[in-house]
Amino acid sequence: MYYKNLDDSRNNLFLFFYNRCRHDNNSCLSNKEVELMWKCIHTWKRSSINTLWCLLGCSIGDFGTILFFQNAEYHINDINIMIIATINGLITSIALETFILFKTMKFKNAFKTAMGMSLISMLGMEIAMNYTDFMLNGKAIITFQTLPAILLVGFIVPLPYNYWRLKKLGISCH
Repeated sequence: MYYKNLDDSRNNLFLFFYNRCRHDNNSCLSNKEVELMWKCIHTWKRSSINTLWCLLGCSIGDFGTILFFQNAEYHINDINIMIIATINGLITSIALETFILFKTMKFKNAFKTAMGMSLISMLGMEIAMNYTDFMLNGKAIITFQTLPAILLVGFIVPLPYNYWRLKKLGISCH
């Protein structure tokens, strides 16, 4: 099928998968609804704030781990360092979310909410950041020259997914 432009192609691809995943045919989206869905400024702002909080939490654990191995006398290969950094990034992100939510709810509920937020988004962010780090530096190190690019990629990769979760499912971690 030939599409007039890339936006039609993307919208139709989204519609195909979205409508196939729906159990009831009454909730299928039209092409116009998909186009309008991605134009909500309020949702973009809210999902950007959520993504920034996640980026902060993930970056603390990720960069802390990479900096530790960068300055320590351990001889571990780069893949293992990045796996450890990803796990630590997830842990610190969940800890930060729990701390933020603890101000408005009991600890047990705050922790449960933090654990229930999107691991897909966090994993996407972590993998994108570590891949960018490795591609720019050639190994698992942090430099001031590559840090802005790593953070930018870590922000951009999960943003559309976070927007979609907030817009369609009403799920937000903050």
